[in-house]
Amino acid sequence: MGQQSESALIAALTDAVVGVYGDWARDLVGIRLAGVPAGRFGQGGKAVDTCASVVLGVRAGVFDRPDAAEITARLGAALTDAITRVLGDDLRAGTTVELVASPPERTFVGGVPAA
Repeated sequence: MGQQSESALIAALTDAVVGVYGDWARDLVGIRLAGVPAGRFGQGGKAVDTCASVVLGVRAGVFDRPDAAEITARLGAALTDAITRVLGDDLRAGTTVELVASPPERTFVGGVPAA
């Protein structure tokens, strides 16, 4: 993936999260692209090249909200759509989105606990 594609993917993933939470979240979205060379990603015991994986750290409270099922479904769909929009729809079937919960006492912004 070239630098232009990486920049486009970072922008698309950020916009996906902002589309779910609102523009207030934009400055809190951190993206780190970690590429896996072709042939080094496996699924079902076989190496595959048509997969993408997103791990999104979210505050644990998102799962306690009355609209948790809706919010998490929107995040999963929006992140998958962002990836396929930039890298191609052939990745859709192999795209995995994992939401990892972080309790408030383990979430820090600017070096201080995020209340």
